[in-house]
Amino acid sequence: MDERFFARDVVAVAADLLGACLLVDGVGGLVVETEAYRQDDEASHSFRGQTAGNAAMFGEPGRVYVYRSYGLHWCLNVVCERGSAVLIRALEPTHGLETMMARRAVTAARKLCNGPGNLCRALAVTGEMNGLSVLDAPFSLEPPFEVPVSASGVRIGISKAAERPWRFAVKGSPYLSKPI
Repeated sequence: MDERFFARDVVAVAADLLGACLLVDGVGGLVVETEAYRQDDEASHSFRGQTAGNAAMFGEPGRVYVYRSYGLHWCLNVVCERGSAVLIRALEPTHGLETMMARRAVTAARKLCNGPGNLCRALAVTGEMNGLSVLDAPFSLEPPFEVPVSASGVRIGISKAAERPWRFAVKGSPYLSKPI
């Protein structure tokens, strides 16, 4: 994967990230759930234009946009075309399970990375990573070994433009934040 992979329409990238292996300092797993956000999308942080808080969304493709949701949880996004980003909603944990279990105080692998906040806590993603490249350390992103069977549905956890079918998931995965 390189910057060209991300320099495309965010909806296509969100679907194509399923099955990719995402690690932070060697800890992580397979991407099983994503959501797409475009600049012309009312639910997107970039909808009203660039600010100091969302500046990473207007940066180079492949950069991470990390923000705090409701002042509680970090959320990890990868920038695509200008003003658009893919929210990484869930992973199937495959690397560093003991580390993730300690960080989350959870022993069930199914619950380690099922939701954006849980995922960031398990991978130790913080706002200090905002603007870094997902293609460079501490991140590692490898394409899927095989393309998983996927499903799409409406986005969750938002109040505006939730009806857009821009949530993508590995069909039947037990690691999703919510079934699709």
